[in-house]
Amino acid sequence: MKRRSVIGLLAFGVAALSWSPPASSETGWVTLFDGKDMDSFNKIGDANWRVEDGMLVADKGNGFLVTKNEYTDYEIRAEFWVEADSNSGIFIRCTDPNKVGADNCYEENIWDARPDPSYGTGAIVNVAKVDPMPHAAGKWNTYDITAKGSSFTVVLNGQKTVDGVQNSKLAKGHIALQHGLGVKDANGVPNDNGVVKFRKVEIKPL
Repeated sequence: MKRRSVIGLLAFGVAALSWSPPASSETGWVTLFDGKDMDSFNKIGDANWRVEDGMLVADKGNGFLVTKNEYTDYEIRAEFWVEADSNSGIFIRCTDPNKVGADNCYEENIWDARPDPSYGTGAIVNVAKVDPMPHAAGKWNTYDITAKGSSFTVVLNGQKTVDGVQNSKLAKGHIALQHGLGVKDANGVPNDNGVVKFRKVEIKPL
């Protein structure tokens, strides 16, 4: 009886050593934010980015978290939460990590209150309009953005908002997460109080 137990244990051990996890669609994904720190990013601007309860959070100022590395072709996924007047976005292929804007990046917008909604949430500013504009405020959302060569696709919560639009202006660059200024009031002062949260950001090179 003891001999059989030893043989059984040896057989189990060999099986365990030869076992490998099943193939997963997650293979190749690299985490940029894991809920613990901002080590993959540099801050620019004066937005008050910090890590709170496993999330990247900002609710004041105008600024970005910019990746330390630059990337060419990839798919990026991010989960985010914003208020109705929050101005945010994911900027990709940014050529200057110290100066981020729609002129030197592709801006996948997150801004339900944008005065011109054609380039609001779900759009790539000045590249691909969205109609009708989906709304993201008050709930967790998932952005899935693919940049491959001159082709760009944007999927928000499973809905394709940009479908393979072509633009060859920028070939590679950094990625930036935004907390921006909001709509201006009657005195011309922009609101900067909208909360922006990201709780998962990952990238898969293509």
